[in-house]
Amino acid sequence: MTMKQPRPQPKPVWLRKRLPNGKTFESVRSLLQGSRLHTVCAEAACPNIWECYSRQTATFMILGDRCSRDCGFCVVSHGPLLPPDPDEPARIAAVVNRLQLTYVVITSVTRDDLPDYGARHFAATVAALRGLSPPRTIELLIPDLMGDPDALRVIVNAGPDVLNHNVETVPRLYGSVRPQASYARSINLLRQAQELRPDLPTKSGLMLGLGETPEEVEETLRDLLSAKCRVLTLGQYLQPTKRQLPVDRYVPPEEFAKWQERALEMGFDQAACGPFVRSSYQAKNLFEHLTATLGRKK
Repeated sequence: MTMKQPRPQPKPVWLRKRLPNGKTFESVRSLLQGSRLHTVCAEAACPNIWECYSRQTATFMILGDRCSRDCGFCVVSHGPLLPPDPDEPARIAAVVNRLQLTYVVITSVTRDDLPDYGARHFAATVAALRGLSPPRTIELLIPDLMGDPDALRVIVNAGPDVLNHNVETVPRLYGSVRPQASYARSINLLRQAQELRPDLPTKSGLMLGLGETPEEVEETLRDLLSAKCRVLTLGQYLQPTKRQLPVDRYVPPEEFAKWQERALEMGFDQAACGPFVRSSYQAKNLFEHLTATLGRKK
C-alpha cells in the first residue's frame, strides 16, 4: 500500500510580497542577460529578485550556471560542467560600473571538478573589481572548496572585504539537505579564514523550516561563534519546485525576531533574521552596521 504524501502547506500571509513595478527591473535583467552573466537571484529562484533588481542590485554567480553537487534544497542546475570563462570577471566589472554599485556580492556554483575548486576565478573577479574607480566593497560567498587550505588561501589573499560561507542547516539534516557537504568542513573553513586573516569579517547563514529544533539551531550558532564568525543570517526555507525538499514549517516573523535578539546576546556582531532574509539580502546595510559596531568596540 502506497502512503499518501502530505499536502503542501499554504504559504502564510507574512510570505506574500507585492511585486514592484517599473522599468528598472526589466533594464537590469536585460543588462545581465546581454552581458551573459548569471545571478543567484535568477538561478536559485530567490524570492527577493524583484526587489533587488528594482533597486539596481544583484548577487553575481560565477563559474557557470551548473553545479557539481545536487543539494536537496537548491534549484540550481546540476552538470554537465564547462570550463571557467576567462572573460567573466571583466564582464562583471563592466556591469558593476554600469549599475554604479558600491557594494558587490560574488558567489558561485560549487565546482568540485576544478583542481582549485574555482579559487583563482574568484581571485580574478576580485582583481577586476579592484581595478574600478571609485573603489568597491566586495563580499564573497564561497563554497566549501572541499576543505582545501590552499584554495582558501588564494581567495583570502585576493583581498575581499567580507567572506561568507553558509552552513545552511544543522548537522543532523546534512544527509538530506547537503548530502555531498560536511558540516565540520564548513565550520573549519570559517575558522581557517579567520586564522589566515583575523581582520576579515566572516559571515554565515542558515535556512529555518527544514525540521531543525531550537536547540539544534542554538548549538549551530555556538559552533559558528567558536569559529569566530561575526555576522549571521537566518531566513525561511522555501521549496523552489516539487523536486526539492518540502517545507517542514513556516517560521513566524516574531520567532525570527527572537533569534536575532538571541544571536546578538550570544556574541555575533551583526545578525539579520527574517522570513525573506538571504545571505546576500541587503548585504551592504549589514556591512555598514558591522563596520559601525566594530568601530565602537575599538
